Amino acid sequence: MSDQIQAVTMPKWGLSMTEGMVAKWNAEEGSTIHKGDELVEIETTKITNVYESPVSGVLRRKVVCEGETVPIQALLAVVANLDTLESDIDDFIEQYQSSLENRLAVQDKLDPSYERVEIDGQGLRFLRAGDSGQIPLLFLHGFGGGINSWMFNQPPLSESITTYSLDLPGHGESNKEIKAGDISAMMTSVVSFLSSLNVPRVHIVGHSMGGGIALKLSLDHPELAKSITIISSIGLGREINSKYIEDFIGANRPKEMKSVLTELFANNKLVSRDMINDILKYKRLDGTTDALRRIAADVFPDGYQSLIMKDHLSQLRIPAQCIWGTEDQIVPISHTNDLPSNIVTHYVDGAGHMAHMERSGEVNRLIEELIRGT
Repeated sequence: MSDQIQAVTMPKWGLSMTEGMVAKWNAEEGSTIHKGDELVEIETTKITNVYESPVSGVLRRKVVCEGETVPIQALLAVVANLDTLESDIDDFIEQYQSSLENRLAVQDKLDPSYERVEIDGQGLRFLRAGDSGQIPLLFLHGFGGGINSWMFNQPPLSESITTYSLDLPGHGESNKEIKAGDISAMMTSVVSFLSSLNVPRVHIVGHSMGGGIALKLSLDHPELAKSITIISSIGLGREINSKYIEDFIGANRPKEMKSVLTELFANNKLVSRDMINDILKYKRLDGTTDALRRIAADVFPDGYQSLIMKDHLSQLRIPAQCIWGTEDQIVPISHTNDLPSNIVTHYVDGAGHMAHMERSGEVNRLIEELIRGT
């Protein structure tokens, strides 16, 4: 019977996550659940998000109660057939709990670690996860973001494909001294990054400013791109929420930063104290503010986008899709109007500018489907 019993465990979102709290169960014991259902809300020190069920079956046992905090890999629930004996479930739980320490030790050994590479004298930090012989996947974050922007996307997608995320020039723990902050300059850094790792071709996922970089790379270096997914991307129209850009650069206190970050999400409860503190910590690094101002001046001069590529997108000869949160307050959703027919557009209800965080399961499925289609 043990082969009919499936475990639902505490996920690991980002390298720094060690535990999570079950905030709310969205299913009752005895109910039938399907893979992808929003099963449980999990709160971490950085963010609260919905964990989608990784399995299908009957929710036979909740092992962790609402309000309880447990380590990653801890058993949250048991899914099994209706005819599975309660005694078999009891045995499964006991065996799992007794092996948790060993599971955590294995997890610690398997966790990837941050790496650095020098590109033309410029240090870039990146994270490589997964190990497959397929064409890898590259994540490119938005203005003011970093590797952690992909905490809900890189771990699950790296289970089937090698993935790379990096701190773009001027961001995260990459060098803050930049000669130019425009899209072309950052695209050149990304191309050099791939060359330094001997990666000849990638699937690209770009968010916001990272989407603009992804589009530019796909147009200028079509030999490097196998497919492209852009999420609330720049490069499709002139307008941008320039006040958000200015406020993000200028915010130096928790209250100010919280007010700014809530504009990114449809659900502002996702903005946690640790998220705010992490961004303020990054902004206090030497050279960060100057780098952000340089990038903003080059990419968003006079409060408008400097590079519009919509008229050139019909030239793309690779699978391409555009994903947009219906409640985006940063880049107008109207920029998706009149996209060429070779760009498939998906709208994510109830998500803001950070659809890949707010509706990670849906976005991850779209990315996986596009990659499989290639």
